[in-house]
Amino acid sequence: MDRMLYLAMSGAKQTMQAQAISTHNLANVNTTGFKADLAAARSMPVFGEGHPSRVYAMTERPGINFDHGSAQFTGNELDFAINGDGFIAVIAADGSEAYTRRGDLRINASGLLENGAGQLILGEGGPIALPPSEKVELGIDGIVSVRPVGQAANTLAQVDRIKLVNPQLSDLVKGEDGLFRMKDGSDAPADAVVEIIPGSLEGSNVNAVAEMVNMINLQRQFEMQIKAMKSVEENDSAAAQIMRLA
Repeated sequence: MDRMLYLAMSGAKQTMQAQAISTHNLANVNTTGFKADLAAARSMPVFGEGHPSRVYAMTERPGINFDHGSAQFTGNELDFAINGDGFIAVIAADGSEAYTRRGDLRINASGLLENGAGQLILGEGGPIALPPSEKVELGIDGIVSVRPVGQAANTLAQVDRIKLVNPQLSDLVKGEDGLFRMKDGSDAPADAVVEIIPGSLEGSNVNAVAEMVNMINLQRQFEMQIKAMKSVEENDSAAAQIMRLA
């Protein structure tokens, strides 16, 4: 009986972890450039004395859904989406170089270019600093140009170029902050082939309907595990009563 109780408890715990992954995806259904986490369960034999005749479930994140979200036109001169494959290089909270597809840019109080999450955008020589200007223009190649204050409408000065990278997806790992990094800890080189779509933003690639259906299935699985534990309790009580009668 104790073995059945352990297996049911293990299944309920792993189901809760799968629910946490699905909940996290649903919470980011409207997050710009978000990539959904995948979840999978596999059986693990219970090793110990005797033959490993029993198995328990283990939920794990086998990878990330790298499908592109749909590009939505905003008309904002500081918004852009990646056209096809590629990532934007940013500075993470720990100071390391990381990668994202979030292109909702803004200029902070220090005149530095950052995205909506407050991550500084990297250029060819570090964070991109913009001088006082009347207009900011992004080229499809990532070049950032400005029209200085008081200059003619057709006057544009190139400031920097956004660092766009396109590493192998298998070389990337997703951190708890939602940013991607190289598995070996190195910095990905800039890729001049990557292009952007100015005035647009890439939406999340989370399928809200699919995630909701998955949540319902996980809830049913959790209830089945709880019922199994309840059955173990009832069987144990019945066995104890029979032993007293004996």
